[in-house]
This record gives sequence, structure tokens and C-alpha cells, in this order.
Amino acid sequence: MPPLATPPARALPQRESTLFKEVLHHYEDRQLKKGLKAAETILKKFPNHGETLCMKGLILTHMGRRDEGFDLVKQGVRFDLTSHICWHVFGLVQKGQKNYDEALKSYTQALRFDKENMNILRDAAHLQTQLRHYDQLVETRHTLLRLRPQLRQNWIALAVAYHLNGNRTESKNVLEQFGRIVKNVPDYDVELSEVLLYHIRLLEDLGEYKEALALLDTNAKSRVIIDRVAIMEFRARLSSKLQSEDAQQAWQGLIEQNADCYDYYKGYLSNRGIDLDALTDETRAQALQTLRQFVEQFTRAAAPQRLALAVAVGDEFKELLEPYLRTRLAKGIPSLFTDLKALYRDPSKRDSIESVAHALLDSLAHAPDAPCPSNIDPTMYIWTLYFLAQHHSHLGRHEKALLLLDTAIVHTPTLPELYLFRGRVLKRAGDPYGAARWVDQARLLDLQDRFLNARCGKYRLRAGLVKEAEEVFGLFTKKDAPSPSQDLEDMQSLLYLTEDADAHRRNGDYAMALKRYIAIQKIFDDFEDDQFDFHGYSMRKFTVNIYLNLLKWEDNLRSHPAYVHAAIEASRILLRLYDDPSIATKASSQSHLSDADKKAKKRAKKAEKKVQEEAKKASSTSTNEDKGLEAVPPKDEDPDGMKLFQSPEPLERAAKLLKPLSTLAKDNVHAWTAIYDVAVRRKKYLQALQALQQAHALDPASPDLHVRLIDFAQRWKVLNDKVAEKAATVLSSSLAKFISEDVPLERFNSQYLQTHSTRGDSILSAAKASQLLGAPREEVEAAVFNVLNADVGLELETAIAVDAFLAEIQSPRVDEFRAAAKEKFPLSTVFSPHAELPALRKSAIQLAVAEVNAEKEEVIS
Repeated sequence: MPPLATPPARALPQRESTLFKEVLHHYEDRQLKKGLKAAETILKKFPNHGETLCMKGLILTHMGRRDEGFDLVKQGVRFDLTSHICWHVFGLVQKGQKNYDEALKSYTQALRFDKENMNILRDAAHLQTQLRHYDQLVETRHTLLRLRPQLRQNWIALAVAYHLNGNRTESKNVLEQFGRIVKNVPDYDVELSEVLLYHIRLLEDLGEYKEALALLDTNAKSRVIIDRVAIMEFRARLSSKLQSEDAQQAWQGLIEQNADCYDYYKGYLSNRGIDLDALTDETRAQALQTLRQFVEQFTRAAAPQRLALAVAVGDEFKELLEPYLRTRLAKGIPSLFTDLKALYRDPSKRDSIESVAHALLDSLAHAPDAPCPSNIDPTMYIWTLYFLAQHHSHLGRHEKALLLLDTAIVHTPTLPELYLFRGRVLKRAGDPYGAARWVDQARLLDLQDRFLNARCGKYRLRAGLVKEAEEVFGLFTKKDAPSPSQDLEDMQSLLYLTEDADAHRRNGDYAMALKRYIAIQKIFDDFEDDQFDFHGYSMRKFTVNIYLNLLKWEDNLRSHPAYVHAAIEASRILLRLYDDPSIATKASSQSHLSDADKKAKKRAKKAEKKVQEEAKKASSTSTNEDKGLEAVPPKDEDPDGMKLFQSPEPLERAAKLLKPLSTLAKDNVHAWTAIYDVAVRRKKYLQALQALQQAHALDPASPDLHVRLIDFAQRWKVLNDKVAEKAATVLSSSLAKFISEDVPLERFNSQYLQTHSTRGDSILSAAKASQLLGAPREEVEAAVFNVLNADVGLELETAIAVDAFLAEIQSPRVDEFRAAAKEKFPLSTVFSPHAELPALRKSAIQLAVAEVNAEKEEVIS
């Protein structure tokens, strides 16, 4: 077939055609100024030449004039819809905007007119991987391999494409064919070594263990595979699966190389038929004997000793526990309690830990204000007190923990960990102000410690002291940043953003809380975008195994607790806004800023303006600077979050935030109840019912689920919207599985309350359900006050939720409940009278940061 003739609108005379080639050459060399000048010369004579318009737009985009450049690219595409250059440029600009779906469409169009363009095919493959279009990826990688079979990376990329598409057999076939054609491999070729390890991994996934072990042994002996640890791990794993006699020796070799790797011990025991997760009396004895041998062999390794504690029971556990505790307390290991906390799931082990630790403390006891006797190790004494304080606080005995910490502080008043944990105990006991005060004391012991500074800021946020927390965080942020909070957001500090958002939410500033939660969402979007560069890099460098692990991690990215928490809380704020739109206007009319805050914002604005002016001057002096296709972060035009808070369609925004949780947070009841809350308001009744079913499967007695069941049943009874007949039938029959049609909702609620009458959170949910059913306020109040009964297990979080609920229904008995709750939780300050809160907030701060810096002239870096 003869080549297609150049369209008349695209054809250029000889001089302009040469100039256009120069434009392409200058762009590739990033001589942007020269390229722009050449493009403008062409456009003076041919202003509608699509390819030149697109190249000019691309160059302008690289020079930072993005809006102008994008408009020119779109204009160029309209003038020449059959040019692969126009569509390629359009795809490049869209890719720079992170609009991957549209960019792939543009690349697909470009390939229609130039099917064998290597650059377009390669970029299209990266986009297909990013968007997880694996069927198309296989076709694109096939084409690339057909065009350039001599490139090793094309073979590996096709094998990876088959692997990602779920066709591991074809992936294996490609690697086998690749192995047959590889010639003249240099010694210690890292790339080929990685490919062979990937081939072995693939054979293992396919269950072809003999072939995998044979391939491993052949290439390990010839030293083609150079990763010795990977060789040993694969050999041990494959030998175990083949039940080979060499498996035990292979695992033994791994343990000798790294005696602190838990997985090696588990593999060794598993090879001997011992499953640590399903022990019997016989296997327990065998496992314990084996681990004792390893303890004797590797005396300095902690892993076998810790595994032995997990396996042992009864007197054997006590026998192993005493030297384990004594050694680590003598060394002063602060994380000892964290190490042992998993054992607390067994009550008998928990009691044994308490008795052994107290026995150690008794042997070390002396007057805390007197000099330590010569026969007592002072280090061991102080860390034993610290360990027991953690133990008792974990079990809810906060008063006892505080007494132990007081004794320790009298003995060693310069140890920051004691002050930190005292603050944590007070936080657990319901005193956020006291907690912030004690953590601040820990910070004052070492002003150059970033960890102490961050912990102090966190506890101030927990106490609602947002401004004071930002002041502390500002000690370790960039001095030229607009504000400490902006710098921490730029550094993607999830800890700060989460705590700051929660603090604003508790303070009633929903606009700023929502802004912080959305900032967390944007960080995860950035994490997802960051993988794009690795689609090409990993194929070039043949880092296939770690690349596949990266893709798996990215696929589960939004299962991270920070995203799950942010999505749920942001959706609740958006629902509150949907249910009562007036809160947006109220928030905008009320000034949340004090005079000091306004001055600080004004200073930050001036600093930001100065930075922008300097950047503008720099760009004007070097117009040839390549600023890349990706846009710079936009200026924050919404410092108080009101624009975001008042944005339209809150339900759609909430649904978008929660969408990933339906697959990545399946085991989270709160995620399903949040999905229900949004779906039922969007009138997506089948989706709402599915969310209730998922929550019920996880926890049928969930208090949150109980309220939603009654809410859905009540909505269904009075539903005026037309629902398809089949959907209505499904909804009615499914709802009947939860609440029988013959049972009134009031009786269903009372039955739930009778069944769970000793749970404080269940009593609260029953009271909320009564309110939904239209019960008088006095009846709701009486019901919720039952949480104070002696036989009810009332947690601090539930008591705080009851307090908030009474305030929400404008109950006159709020102060009565707060006084009763104060008696239940004597260490708490969250139930103190509102008149006392200003003094408590003031007491949470030891000294202003400026005063501390004046007293201690230390340079914080």
C-alpha cells in the first residue's frame, strides 16, 4: 500500500519545512527560546498550521505559560485532526496536567495515524499501566517487541504486561524465549540477574517448584544471579514446598546469616510441620525446644527469645519471661512494653508479666529521694517503673500508673520519656490539657529534639490549642515558608494534617477541618501520580520484582488509616453541610480570627508575595528555563477553607471520597455506615442497603448499624420516590431480614436495648434511634442517662459522645450529665464546667516559645 500523501493544509514550503524540523530539534535540546522564535517565524506565513501551533503551545507550556500553551495546542489539533504530532503533543500536555484518561485517548488517536512510532507507543504503554488497562498494555508491548526485538527491555516489558494481565503462563513463555536468545552476557550483569529472579518468582507462583529450583541452582552456580540473599531465600522456600531434605539446612543457613529475622524462624518451623498460628500441645513442645536451641546458639539475637515467649505457656512462660525482662530493663529499652503488648491477648500471660515485673520492682525498691544503694542498678529501677506504668495504663489503671511515674520522676527528673508517658496517661484518662502540659515539660528538657517538639505540637492540637501548636511546630519548619502549617502540608506530614483537622473539627471550625482532610486526599493523589515515572524506569533498569511490589502497594494505597479516617470525617462534615446548608453562611459571617491571627496571616501573605516576585524576576532573566510540563502547585486562595466549604454538590464530593473504601476498607464498619449515610441521601437505595448488609456481616450488634437500620426502615416506609418494581422487591425482602415487617420499630429498638443493656455505646445508639422515631426529648434524655448505671460499661469516648448528643438535642440536663461523668472519670477535664475551660487551656502551656528561647539561647536546627 503506497504511503498516504501529506494533506495540503499540513504541507510547508522547503524553507518553512526546514524551520519546523529546527523547532523539533530545539525542543528536544530544550533550547526553548530558539524553538519559540522558529515556530513564530513559520506562523507568520502559515498561522493555521496545526503542527506548528501545537509545538509552539508545547514550548510555551515548558516555559511556564501553561494556559496560553494549552489553548494553542487545542487550536492546533482542531486545524489538523489527522496529524500524529498534534495528537502526541496534546497527549503530552494532558499527561502533564495529570489527566491520564484524556492523555491516553490522545495517544490512541496519534497511533491511528502513525502505528509504529516508538515514542508514542512507549508513552501509551506507561499510561495504560497507570490506568490499569492491562489488555491494551499487552497489545502495545507486543507491538514494541515486534518493532525492536533486539532491545532486552521490550521482552521483559511484555512478560510483565502478561503478568499484570493475569496470564502468568504466557509471561513464563516470553521469559523462556528471552533466555534462549540472550548471548554474550558480561560477568556480574545485574540486569540479567534481576530478570532470572523474576523468572524464578513466576515459576513459583505457577506452582512449578522443580523447574524454579533447577533454574535457580543452574544460575547460582554459574554466578549469573548475584543476589546471594535472594538465592538463599528462594532455595529455602522452594525446597520446603518440594519437601526436600535440603530445606532444613537452607533455612538454617538463612538464620545463621540474620538471626533476628522472624520469617526465617517461621519458615524453619513450618518446614518441620509446625505452624506457629495453629499450635497443638505436641507442636508447641517441639517449637519451644527448637527455639531454645536457637537461643543457646545465637545468644545476642532477640527474635528466638521473643518467639519462645509467644509459644510458651504456664510455668515455662514465666521461666523464659524473667531473664527476658531483666536483660532489657537493665539495658533501658523504652520500647519493651510495645514489644510485649501482643502477649496481653492471653490473660494468663498478662498476669504473669505483671507479677514478674512487680517482683523485679520489689527487689529494686528503695526510697526514691534517697541515694540508690550500691547493690541496686538505678537504670534498671527507673525503667522497671516506666514499664509498669505502661502496663497499668494499658489496662485502664491510670491512677496507679501516675503514682509509678511520680516515683520515677522524683528519682530521675531529667528523663523525657517519663514526662511524655505521663502526658499520655492523662490523655487516656480524659485530661487533654494536663497531657499537653506534661508533654511540654518533656520538650523543655531538650529544645533541639525534633521528636519531642512534634509530640508537644500533637498534644496541643489534641487539647484544641491550634495556634499554640503551630507556634511549636514552627520551630522546626522553614523560616521563609508562608506559615508553619503550609510548610508541613508541603512536606506531606500526615500526622500534622490529621491531628490539625481533628482539632479544628472538635473546635467547630468545619471549614478548616474539611480543608485539612482534603489536603490528605491530595497527598494520596500525589502518591498515586508518583508511580508514573517508574513504569519506564523499572523496565530500563530491570528492577522487575520491586516494581511489581510497588504496583501492588499502589493498588491498596487508600487502605492507609490516614486516608480512611480523613475520608470518613470529611464525608460527615459534608453530610452536615447538606443537611443544614445554613452552617456555611453562619461560618462565613462569623470571624474565627483574632487580631493576632489576622496579623499573622497578613505577614504570611507579604512573605508569599515577596517569594512570588523573586520567582517572577528570576523567570524574566532566564526565559530559556525549562519548567516542565507539570504545573506548579497553585497559590492558596482559600486560607480559611470557606470557598471549599461552600462548594456545591457536597453529596457528590463525599461519595467520591468514600468510593475507594468500598473495596479497600471492607473490614471497617464505620466506612460502611459512612457509605450508607451518603448513599441514602443520594437516593441510591440499593447501594445504601448493600452498605448495611456489609456492616451487618462484620458486626451485627454494631451501635452505628442499629441507628442506620431504623433510619432506613423509617425512610422506606414513607418513601415517595418511584423505585423500580424489581428493586423495590429486593429492598423490601432484604430489609425484612434485618427488621421483620410485623415488628414495630419502637419494639425493635427496645429489644436491641434489652439485649445490650450493659454497653454504653448501645444505650446511646438506642437513644438516638428513639429520637429518630419521634420520642419526646425527656424520654430520650432518660434513656441516655442509663449509661451512668453501675452495671454499664462506660468508656470515656462513649461519655464524650453522650455529652455531644445531649448538646445537639439542646438538653437542659447537659450540666447534670457532665457532673456525673466527672465523678465516673475523676482524672478527666473534658467534663469540667465551661467557665473553667479558659484557665485549663492556659495551664496547658508551660511557657510561651518566645520566653523559652529568651531563657535558653539555643540554636534550633
